[in-house]
Amino acid sequence: RELLPPWLVIVAGLTGIVLLCVSTKDVPNVLGVFQYGIVLDAGPSRTILFIYQWTTTKANKTGVIRECSSCPVQGPGISSYSGSPQKVGKSLEQCLNWAQEEIPAEQHSQTPLYLGATTSMRQLNLTHPTLADGLLAALTVALKSSPFDFRGAQILSSPDEEAFNWVAVNYVLENFFKYDWRGQLVPSGKGMAGVLSVGGTSARLTYKVEGGNQAPKEGARLQLYGQTHNVYTHHCPCHGTDQLRSRLLSMLIQ
Repeated sequence: RELLPPWLVIVAGLTGIVLLCVSTKDVPNVLGVFQYGIVLDAGPSRTILFIYQWTTTKANKTGVIRECSSCPVQGPGISSYSGSPQKVGKSLEQCLNWAQEEIPAEQHSQTPLYLGATTSMRQLNLTHPTLADGLLAALTVALKSSPFDFRGAQILSSPDEEAFNWVAVNYVLENFFKYDWRGQLVPSGKGMAGVLSVGGTSARLTYKVEGGNQAPKEGARLQLYGQTHNVYTHHCPCHGTDQLRSRLLSMLIQ
Protein backbone atom coordinates (compact mmCIF):
# COMPACT_ATOMS: atom_id res chain seq x y z
CA ARG A 1 0.00 0.00 0.00
CA GLU A 2 0.98 3.58 -0.62
CA LEU A 3 1.10 5.62 2.58
CA LEU A 4 -0.37 9.10 2.74
CA PRO A 5 2.17 11.94 2.81
CA PRO A 6 2.87 13.11 6.39
CA TRP A 7 1.86 16.73 5.56
CA LEU A 8 -1.56 15.53 4.38
CA VAL A 9 -2.12 13.59 7.62
CA ILE A 10 -1.23 16.69 9.66
CA VAL A 11 -3.58 18.92 7.64
CA ALA A 12 -6.43 16.40 7.95
CA GLY A 13 -5.92 16.19 11.71
CA LEU A 14 -5.95 19.98 12.13
CA THR A 15 -9.11 20.22 10.03
CA GLY A 16 -10.84 17.66 12.24
CA ILE A 17 -9.87 19.57 15.38
CA VAL A 18 -11.28 22.81 13.93
CA LEU A 19 -14.55 21.13 12.90
CA LEU A 20 -14.97 19.60 16.37
CA CYS A 21 -14.04 22.70 18.35
CA VAL A 22 -15.52 25.63 16.42
CA SER A 23 -19.10 26.41 17.45
CA THR A 24 -21.74 26.63 14.73
CA LYS A 25 -22.25 30.22 15.86
CA ASP A 26 -18.74 30.97 14.55
CA VAL A 27 -19.45 29.86 10.99
CA PRO A 28 -18.33 32.87 8.93
CA ASN A 29 -20.50 34.88 6.59
CA VAL A 30 -18.75 34.31 3.27
CA LEU A 31 -20.80 36.97 1.49
CA GLY A 32 -19.77 39.64 4.02
CA VAL A 33 -23.26 41.22 4.03
CA PHE A 34 -25.26 41.24 7.24
CA GLN A 35 -28.77 42.38 8.04
CA TYR A 36 -29.68 43.60 11.51
CA GLY A 37 -32.68 43.65 13.83
CA ILE A 38 -33.32 45.22 17.24
CA VAL A 39 -35.55 43.88 20.01
CA LEU A 40 -36.30 45.76 23.22
CA ASP A 41 -37.21 43.21 25.89
CA ALA A 42 -39.22 45.21 28.44
CA GLY A 43 -39.31 42.98 31.52
CA PRO A 44 -40.70 43.65 35.00
CA SER A 45 -37.51 45.04 36.55
CA ARG A 46 -35.55 46.34 33.56
CA THR A 47 -35.42 46.69 29.78
CA ILE A 48 -32.63 45.24 27.60
CA LEU A 49 -31.91 46.16 23.98
CA PHE A 50 -30.68 43.24 21.87
CA ILE A 51 -29.08 43.47 18.43
CA TYR A 52 -29.36 40.45 16.13
CA GLN A 53 -27.73 39.83 12.79
CA TRP A 54 -28.27 37.40 9.93
CA THR A 55 -27.45 36.78 6.30
CA THR A 56 -29.61 35.84 3.35
CA THR A 57 -28.96 32.16 4.20
CA LYS A 58 -32.17 30.42 5.27
CA ALA A 59 -33.02 26.96 6.57
CA ASN A 60 -36.32 25.85 5.03
CA LYS A 61 -37.58 29.43 4.60
CA THR A 62 -36.62 30.54 8.11
CA GLY A 63 -33.69 32.84 8.83
CA VAL A 64 -30.59 31.84 10.78
CA ILE A 65 -29.77 34.56 13.28
CA ARG A 66 -27.29 35.23 16.03
CA GLU A 67 -27.21 37.71 18.87
CA CYS A 68 -24.50 40.34 18.34
CA SER A 69 -24.62 42.35 21.53
CA SER A 70 -26.94 43.86 24.11
CA CYS A 71 -27.40 47.03 26.12
CA PRO A 72 -29.17 47.05 29.52
CA VAL A 73 -31.31 50.18 29.83
CA GLN A 74 -30.51 52.21 32.92
CA GLY A 75 -33.36 52.47 35.40
CA PRO A 76 -36.37 50.33 36.32
CA GLY A 77 -38.83 48.55 34.04
CA ILE A 78 -41.10 50.62 31.82
CA SER A 79 -44.20 50.01 33.98
CA SER A 80 -42.51 52.11 36.71
CA TYR A 81 -42.98 55.17 34.47
CA SER A 82 -46.79 54.88 34.49
CA GLY A 83 -47.04 58.09 36.53
CA SER A 84 -44.66 60.00 34.22
CA PRO A 85 -44.83 58.44 30.73
CA GLN A 86 -42.93 61.39 29.22
CA LYS A 87 -39.77 60.05 30.90
CA VAL A 88 -39.92 56.50 29.50
CA GLY A 89 -38.59 57.50 26.08
CA LYS A 90 -35.72 59.41 27.68
CA SER A 91 -34.65 56.25 29.52
CA LEU A 92 -34.07 54.45 26.20
CA GLU A 93 -31.92 57.12 24.56
CA GLN A 94 -28.53 55.84 25.74
CA CYS A 95 -29.05 52.33 24.35
CA LEU A 96 -30.64 53.61 21.12
CA ASN A 97 -27.61 55.86 20.55
CA TRP A 98 -25.35 52.91 21.27
CA ALA A 99 -27.23 50.81 18.69
CA GLN A 100 -26.68 53.51 16.07
CA GLU A 101 -22.93 53.10 16.56
CA GLU A 102 -23.07 49.30 16.47
CA ILE A 103 -25.08 49.07 13.23
CA PRO A 104 -23.70 50.57 9.99
CA ALA A 105 -25.34 53.92 9.26
CA GLU A 106 -26.39 52.89 5.76
CA GLN A 107 -28.52 50.09 7.27
CA HIS A 108 -30.32 52.08 9.97
CA SER A 109 -33.46 52.67 7.90
CA GLN A 110 -33.61 48.95 6.98
CA THR A 111 -33.18 47.65 10.55
CA PRO A 112 -36.50 46.57 12.12
CA LEU A 113 -37.07 47.66 15.70
CA TYR A 114 -39.55 45.94 18.03
CA LEU A 115 -40.51 46.35 21.68
CA GLY A 116 -42.20 43.57 23.62
CA ALA A 117 -43.44 44.16 27.18
CA THR A 118 -44.14 41.28 29.54
CA THR A 119 -45.44 40.58 33.05
CA SER A 120 -45.55 43.98 34.74
CA MET A 121 -47.16 45.65 31.73
CA ARG A 122 -49.74 42.85 31.50
CA GLN A 123 -50.63 43.50 35.13
CA LEU A 124 -50.78 47.26 34.58
CA ASN A 125 -53.00 46.74 31.55
CA LEU A 126 -55.41 44.70 33.70
CA THR A 127 -55.57 47.13 36.61
CA HIS A 128 -55.05 50.49 34.87
CA PRO A 129 -55.49 50.07 31.10
CA THR A 130 -55.43 53.85 30.51
CA LEU A 131 -51.97 54.12 32.08
CA ALA A 132 -50.73 51.17 30.01
CA ASP A 133 -52.03 52.77 26.81
CA GLY A 134 -50.32 56.05 27.74
CA LEU A 135 -47.00 54.29 28.24
CA LEU A 136 -47.24 52.46 24.92
CA ALA A 137 -48.13 55.72 23.17
CA ALA A 138 -45.09 57.47 24.71
CA LEU A 139 -42.85 54.56 23.72
CA THR A 140 -44.18 54.66 20.16
CA VAL A 141 -43.39 58.37 19.83
CA ALA A 142 -39.86 57.89 21.20
CA LEU A 143 -39.02 54.86 19.05
CA LYS A 144 -40.49 56.35 15.87
CA SER A 145 -38.06 59.25 16.26
CA SER A 146 -35.10 56.85 16.03
CA PRO A 147 -33.47 56.24 12.62
CA PHE A 148 -34.51 52.58 12.70
CA ASP A 149 -37.56 50.95 11.08
CA PHE A 150 -39.94 50.89 14.06
CA ARG A 151 -42.39 47.97 13.73
CA GLY A 152 -44.40 48.39 16.93
CA ALA A 153 -44.51 48.22 20.73
CA GLN A 154 -46.89 45.71 22.25
CA ILE A 155 -47.72 43.87 25.44
CA LEU A 156 -47.04 40.18 24.87
CA SER A 157 -49.62 37.68 26.08
CA SER A 158 -48.33 35.04 28.48
CA PRO A 159 -48.66 32.19 25.90
CA ASP A 160 -46.79 34.25 23.29
CA GLU A 161 -44.01 35.08 25.74
CA GLU A 162 -43.57 31.44 26.71
CA ALA A 163 -43.67 30.34 23.05
CA PHE A 164 -40.82 32.78 22.32
CA ASN A 165 -38.88 31.36 25.29
CA TRP A 166 -39.42 27.85 23.91
CA VAL A 167 -38.15 28.87 20.47
CA ALA A 168 -35.08 30.57 21.96
CA VAL A 169 -34.06 27.58 24.10
CA ASN A 170 -34.48 25.05 21.29
CA TYR A 171 -32.67 27.35 18.87
CA VAL A 172 -29.66 27.63 21.19
CA LEU A 173 -29.67 23.84 21.69
CA GLU A 174 -29.65 23.42 17.86
CA ASN A 175 -32.78 21.28 17.95
CA PHE A 176 -34.22 22.87 14.79
CA PHE A 177 -31.18 22.45 12.53
CA LYS A 178 -27.40 22.07 12.58
CA TYR A 179 -24.41 22.60 10.30
CA ASP A 180 -22.97 19.48 8.69
CA TRP A 181 -19.30 18.94 7.93
CA ARG A 182 -19.69 20.90 4.69
CA GLY A 183 -21.06 23.92 6.51
CA GLN A 184 -24.56 23.39 5.12
CA LEU A 185 -27.77 23.57 7.14
CA VAL A 186 -29.45 20.21 7.71
CA PRO A 187 -32.21 18.98 10.09
CA SER A 188 -30.79 18.15 13.50
CA GLY A 189 -32.83 14.97 13.96
CA LYS A 190 -33.20 15.76 17.67
CA GLY A 191 -36.40 16.16 19.63
CA MET A 192 -37.62 19.43 21.10
CA ALA A 193 -36.89 20.36 24.70
CA GLY A 194 -39.52 21.56 27.14
CA VAL A 195 -38.92 24.80 29.02
CA LEU A 196 -39.70 25.54 32.67
CA SER A 197 -39.89 29.29 33.43
CA VAL A 198 -39.99 30.24 37.10
CA GLY A 199 -41.15 33.79 37.83
CA GLY A 200 -41.92 35.65 41.02
CA THR A 201 -45.51 34.48 41.40
CA SER A 202 -45.84 31.39 39.21
CA ALA A 203 -44.05 28.79 37.13
CA ARG A 204 -44.84 27.90 33.50
CA LEU A 205 -44.01 24.71 31.65
CA THR A 206 -43.94 24.98 27.84
CA TYR A 207 -43.55 22.00 25.52
CA LYS A 208 -44.50 20.72 22.09
CA VAL A 209 -47.67 18.66 21.72
CA GLU A 210 -48.17 16.25 18.85
CA GLY A 211 -51.07 16.22 16.39
CA GLY A 212 -53.83 18.71 15.80
CA ASN A 213 -54.23 21.37 13.15
CA GLN A 214 -54.97 24.23 15.53
CA ALA A 215 -52.94 26.01 18.17
CA PRO A 216 -53.54 24.82 21.76
CA LYS A 217 -55.84 27.06 23.82
CA GLU A 218 -52.95 27.99 26.12
CA GLY A 219 -50.21 28.06 23.53
CA ALA A 220 -49.24 28.85 19.96
CA ARG A 221 -48.88 27.28 16.54
CA LEU A 222 -45.46 28.00 15.01
CA GLN A 223 -44.09 27.45 11.51
CA LEU A 224 -40.30 27.19 11.79
CA TYR A 225 -37.63 25.69 9.55
CA GLY A 226 -40.11 23.82 7.39
CA GLN A 227 -41.99 22.26 10.31
CA THR A 228 -45.15 23.05 12.27
CA HIS A 229 -44.94 23.09 16.06
CA ASN A 230 -47.95 23.19 18.39
CA VAL A 231 -46.60 24.58 21.64
CA TYR A 232 -48.60 24.29 24.88
CA THR A 233 -48.02 26.24 28.10
CA HIS A 234 -49.12 24.88 31.48
CA HIS A 235 -49.37 27.46 34.27
CA CYS A 236 -48.53 26.60 37.87
CA PRO A 237 -49.75 29.54 40.01
CA CYS A 238 -48.28 30.06 43.47
CA HIS A 239 -45.12 28.16 42.50
CA GLY A 240 -42.88 31.16 41.90
CA THR A 241 -39.77 32.36 43.69
CA ASP A 242 -41.77 34.61 46.04
CA GLN A 243 -43.81 31.65 47.31
CA LEU A 244 -40.70 29.50 47.56
CA ARG A 245 -39.01 32.17 49.67
CA SER A 246 -42.07 32.45 51.93
CA ARG A 247 -42.20 28.69 52.45
CA LEU A 248 -38.48 28.58 53.19
CA LEU A 249 -38.79 31.38 55.77
CA SER A 250 -41.78 29.62 57.35
CA MET A 251 -39.77 26.41 57.69
CA LEU A 252 -36.82 28.27 59.22
CA ILE A 253 -39.08 30.01 61.74
CA GLN A 254 -40.67 26.69 62.75
